[in-house]
Amino acid sequence: MTDPKPLRRLVAVTLDEASIGRSSPDVEHERAVAIYDLIEENSFGPKGVDGGPFTLHISLAEGKLAFDIKHEDGRQVVTHMLSMTPFRRIVKDYFMICDSYYEAIRHATPAQIETIDMARRGLHNEGSETLKERLKDKLDLDFDTARRLFTLISVLHWKG
Repeated sequence: MTDPKPLRRLVAVTLDEASIGRSSPDVEHERAVAIYDLIEENSFGPKGVDGGPFTLHISLAEGKLAFDIKHEDGRQVVTHMLSMTPFRRIVKDYFMICDSYYEAIRHATPAQIETIDMARRGLHNEGSETLKERLKDKLDLDFDTARRLFTLISVLHWKG
């Protein structure tokens, strides 16, 4: 028998369709994988709120990142607004390196692909650490959850 999944977790994640537009197939794939992985395994909960599980709706509102958190049954928990300013350079650099990576996997040698992928992962980790730091007083989340959320934020920022 397996242990039931903990309550301090996300069971649904949505992105505001008005905040995103058409993306390349590579970006759409990253978004779909991040959402799937996030739902499958995460550690997430608003500080000072008992219980769960939670749903999360991510959007851009007036240039700010909005995390709208609800209980699974739809009861409102909290909406956190974050400035996008700390993420702009990281996201810009991340997408530049992602473009290089996607091009490399079509034409480059395995060594070149590995080098670009290491740089991509480094920027992704930097963005994830920035997100964790910005949310430390608002949310409890682990690094893997922050990584997947950073992917989704990148998609919003890229299109927003």
